[in-house]
Amino acid sequence: MIGLLLAALLAAGAPDPGDGYLYRTLLVRAAPGKLLELIDLYKERMPIYEAAGERPYWMRHTQGDQWDLLLLFPMGSFADYYEAERIARREAAAQASGRLEEDFQRELDARISWREEVYVLGPELEVVDSAFASAGYFHIEAFVALPGKREALLEQRHMENEYLAGIGRPLNLIFTRVAGAAWDLYTIGFYRDIKHFAGSADVPDQLAETSARAAGFEGADRIGTYMRTLIQWHRDTLATAIR
Repeated sequence: MIGLLLAALLAAGAPDPGDGYLYRTLLVRAAPGKLLELIDLYKERMPIYEAAGERPYWMRHTQGDQWDLLLLFPMGSFADYYEAERIARREAAAQASGRLEEDFQRELDARISWREEVYVLGPELEVVDSAFASAGYFHIEAFVALPGKREALLEQRHMENEYLAGIGRPLNLIFTRVAGAAWDLYTIGFYRDIKHFAGSADVPDQLAETSARAAGFEGADRIGTYMRTLIQWHRDTLATAIR
């Protein structure tokens, strides 16, 4: 199912800024010695998010960027998220838990030393849900484009997905910034485990070369160098699922 949906996304090319499903991305770094407490606090909050229809997808950093946790909250659209019925459902779920939102935020503040938020447009919820349901390991790449190069960078990410499809590797989901932090876009690659992630090393050279050229690159060894002509900087992070 996810393969068909992703293929449709690839065929559509770069999305219009008004299209896509809206998500809030929250990156947090725990205060020293507070990571496990922070994870437990979010785990306790999950039933409230669930009741409000806003349960986030989340993961824990293993290496790379400075954050400890990434949480991806489904919103739909700003209008959907802030409609009166949804606000009431959110407030009712918090009240029923005995811990109001402001109390929860105070507990978070005591355990978080840094945070960053970015609102992004991404694939429809069923695509994201299916990807997270089958993955335990993630590769996150976040990018700040050079001036005037945002659309070219987005196209490069679609080209790379075409290349990945050609070599039989999992495709990345692409999320583009609407508001918030400096990132122009980020991608998430979904894998079963670290061995699955490392499997790209087994791709035959000829297949990699053919697939790269079919996707529009000059060659397999030019994928990364072309991307770097479009960006000011980027971050790579590896992360694991939190169960």
